[in-house]
Amino acid sequence: MSSFSVRFFAPQQPLLPSTASSFKPKTWVMAAPTTAPATSVDVDGQRLEPRVEEREGYFVLKEKFRDGINPQEKIKIEKDPLKLFMEAGIDELAKMSFEDIDKAKATKDDIDVRLKWLGLFHRRKHQYGRFMMRLKLPNGVTTSAQTRYLASVIRKYGKEGCADVTTRQNWQIRGVVLPDVPEILKGLDEVGLTSLQSGMDNVRNPVGNPLAGIDPEEIVDTRPYTNLLSQFITANSRGNPAFANLPRKWNVCVVGSHDLYEHPHINDLAYMPATKNGRFGFNLLVGGFFSAKRCDEAIPLDAWVSADDVIPLCKAVLEAYRDLGYRGNRQKTRMMWLIDELGIEVFRSEVAKRMPQKELERASDEDLVQKQWERRDYLGVHPQKQEGFSYIGIHIPVGRVQADDMDELARLADTYGSGEFRLTVEQNIIIPNVENSKLEALLNEPLLKDRFSPQPSILMKGLVACTGNQFCGQAIIETKARALKVTEEVERLVSVSRPVRMHWTGCPNTCGQVQVADIGFMGCMARDENGKPCEGADIFLGGRIGSDSHLGELYKKGVPCKNLVPVVADILVEHFGAVPRQREEGED
Repeated sequence: MSSFSVRFFAPQQPLLPSTASSFKPKTWVMAAPTTAPATSVDVDGQRLEPRVEEREGYFVLKEKFRDGINPQEKIKIEKDPLKLFMEAGIDELAKMSFEDIDKAKATKDDIDVRLKWLGLFHRRKHQYGRFMMRLKLPNGVTTSAQTRYLASVIRKYGKEGCADVTTRQNWQIRGVVLPDVPEILKGLDEVGLTSLQSGMDNVRNPVGNPLAGIDPEEIVDTRPYTNLLSQFITANSRGNPAFANLPRKWNVCVVGSHDLYEHPHINDLAYMPATKNGRFGFNLLVGGFFSAKRCDEAIPLDAWVSADDVIPLCKAVLEAYRDLGYRGNRQKTRMMWLIDELGIEVFRSEVAKRMPQKELERASDEDLVQKQWERRDYLGVHPQKQEGFSYIGIHIPVGRVQADDMDELARLADTYGSGEFRLTVEQNIIIPNVENSKLEALLNEPLLKDRFSPQPSILMKGLVACTGNQFCGQAIIETKARALKVTEEVERLVSVSRPVRMHWTGCPNTCGQVQVADIGFMGCMARDENGKPCEGADIFLGGRIGSDSHLGELYKKGVPCKNLVPVVADILVEHFGAVPRQREEGED
């Protein structure tokens, strides 16, 4: 597998031409990480011995490194999860009853752990026998045909079936039952989609600029790069064992906008556009992540690669992480822990020696991302770089859609656009390539007038929520419906004149990314006024996105959910310039 190669397929959608805007490059600065890794650390040479080796086409942890490994690593050793796909194990598994599956550890582990390599997450706690399926949607670009297919899948599951836009520009569909999985996988392939290697110890959906190719201010069209990354990582959706046994999950993004819609500071690898000696390429940030016990912002690798080396660099970083990463306590297995242990220079050298040329150029000082840039709102109608066309950003409340919604969105994309739309990390949708002459008719469509407004209220437009305990067994509280309800009630109490981003997550795993929000709510158990346990939230304040990014900090612990409305209203008044509605009306 060390000589693994893959022929990249051409992107399904024609890529619109992109030209970089002309401006004077400015230095881009990232906020300091919570714990700055040492630049130089004395590392024993034996520590740099790769811990995995290839056996019969799969990468396996060597016997001498198996002491103290976590239970998930033991499950991977017992059987490589990717075999369920590459050796058609899913076909046999899908024929078994859950009663028989639960009788044997091997098949129970298949259902609860290994199927995550196929993007299937068993909801044993709240939806026994049903799965969430996570797709791969590089750059968040999808088509009307793909969306209709997903709608057809979830519709058959009735009230159990729905779909969510995720915080990685992706779709997750819910309600899936095991006997249907082989047919669903075939259907995904027929419409150019895959769910492969989207969960557990794999590379997650590559994120890019949601306005790629249509934004008059874009630096570079990110779609070719995110497509190549996804194709490389999954071997064109056929399965890539070389990167299916990482110590933990791993996130990547390619930045194409001054707005940093891609949130580079929370990715394990972020490509930041920069020129060097007249060549276009990327400076690199590494190590950004969230977890229950630690959250850190990405730090500079002090390296630059040309655009031609995007894939070789990704391969080298993944190999360094795969080969050297710690596989004990799961709370200490993300890539930043390895960077901490080795020091950034040793980690950099390990990446360099895995590059084709065995070296890495130092970072460029010709960053193309402008530091002084006011982040633009993509919701509403905006002109494209293509004359006579516009894109329209529509608000999807907390990212939740039903089958009929998806069919209607597909119809709108076909009728008014080019049959394409983009998903965003804020759980919204953009319809591109709308002729200006069709804008009025599109804006008058009932779906946009009723549920998915291009002009939501100022607090609703910044609202993000994870799945919550409706479906997720790890969530402590319900999030989506509660986020909407609390926001609606707060809006009745105060008037806000500037955007405030509020994120909800059901547990400390922070899938809702509360640390990047202006105000974040992390589910917890609290005590009510009588001292009885109740659903509550820890409140975070001060998260920032953009070139002056900063992770928010804990503001108040254990607020009962029933008491959140007045607390949030007070926070908005004290910290965000909100005005109480009664005073506002009195002044009028």
